[in-house]
Amino acid sequence: MRTYAIRRFLLVIPTMLMLTVILFIVFRMIPGNVVEMMVMEQVYEQEEGTVYELNEEAIRHALGLDAPFYVQYFRWLGIVPKPDVGFDGVLQGNFGHSLYDNTTLLEMLRLKLPVTVELSLLSMVLGLLFSVPIGIYAAVRQDTMGDYLGRTWSIMALAIPYFWVATLIMIYPSIWWNWSPPVQYIPLVEDPLGNLGQFLIPALVMGMFTSGGTMRITRTMMLEVLRQDYIRTAWAKGLSERVIIIRHAMRNTMIPVITIVGGMIPALFGGSVIMEQIFSLPGMGRYFLTAAIKRDYLIVSGLNLIFATFVMIMIVLTDLAYAYLDPRIRYR
Repeated sequence: MRTYAIRRFLLVIPTMLMLTVILFIVFRMIPGNVVEMMVMEQVYEQEEGTVYELNEEAIRHALGLDAPFYVQYFRWLGIVPKPDVGFDGVLQGNFGHSLYDNTTLLEMLRLKLPVTVELSLLSMVLGLLFSVPIGIYAAVRQDTMGDYLGRTWSIMALAIPYFWVATLIMIYPSIWWNWSPPVQYIPLVEDPLGNLGQFLIPALVMGMFTSGGTMRITRTMMLEVLRQDYIRTAWAKGLSERVIIIRHAMRNTMIPVITIVGGMIPALFGGSVIMEQIFSLPGMGRYFLTAAIKRDYLIVSGLNLIFATFVMIMIVLTDLAYAYLDPRIRYR
């Protein structure tokens, strides 16, 4: 087990190295140039036709974008020193800074990451509290009205886009009842109840409509486990249904569910980009979208690298959780 865990974590290193190359290259292939956007902003502000010609090279040099492409990449990693700065890159803990105002990504993470983490975790908790019990109940009461209702909801949750539902929640209550969810961010430390009330609706929407897959896999695995010989033996011994379901069946049922949950967490972080934009939450998703629109290369690359690292760690931890849930699994 220990050898397997070490080997899995070591395999993350070359994967992340290849990922840095992909992240650094792909976003720069998108049409649009950050220098041209900066210059056009100055032209719009100053309304002088000569500003574009005079400032483009100066801005490019100041941002370090006049260097060869591979030099920019190695500077971003921290392998090649930056002019007047020295070695200051990903390997030194600096994941990038904004090309517009020179604020570092780590500074913005301290401000905006708690918002995204709160939204994602609350969405996951609400989704699991909703999907797992219904999936278990649908399996235990197979082919009853409760089973049919649970399966119908899971199909609807998989088919209906949650961002569409969120848009409807923002629009129609304001038209019909002159009410809309709060759009002014309420910090958790200032008003915990107000903060929870602000996050409850977007978290509920994202959690409910991303729980369809979890509900279906929970029902399927519970049905499979309930047909095993050791479950029949437990019934024959006269154990109560509650003891059989909770103590014997749920543990093996949750193994594939853990896989779904491990993949759900990165998906929730990605979904927060849309939900934060709709509900005006100042999190990392909204910050990422703004940086992408403005072609802020270093911020986008740094954010993608952080999210990708998180996904890699979650995949490894999900694999390691198998052995804990099922002692029959042994890694060599």
